[in-house]
Amino acid sequence: MKRLLLALLSTTVGITSALADADLAKKKNCLACHAVDNKVVGPGYKEIAKKYAGQDASGKLAGKIRQGGAGVWGVVPMPANPQVNEAEAKQLASWILTLK
Repeated sequence: MKRLLLALLSTTVGITSALADADLAKKKNCLACHAVDNKVVGPGYKEIAKKYAGQDASGKLAGKIRQGGAGVWGVVPMPANPQVNEAEAKQLASWILTLK
């Protein structure tokens, strides 16, 4: 019974954390150009996670979230997002990389 409760608690914490990260993406206006499952203006987050699977790309993605970038996903540049601080960018990047 104790193991079941611990498993349930860890699952609940993981779900709560994922929801908090999705809420952060919404709050910081990331979802204006991205979605989890599909391309909007920019690539879907699952596509990003797939591209960087097995790589230590969290820092690279966090930098792109804050500073923007171009040329990786086509001709449309990703603008910098000054609303996102460094810790939030790392949190968002880590969350994106967990999506499957």
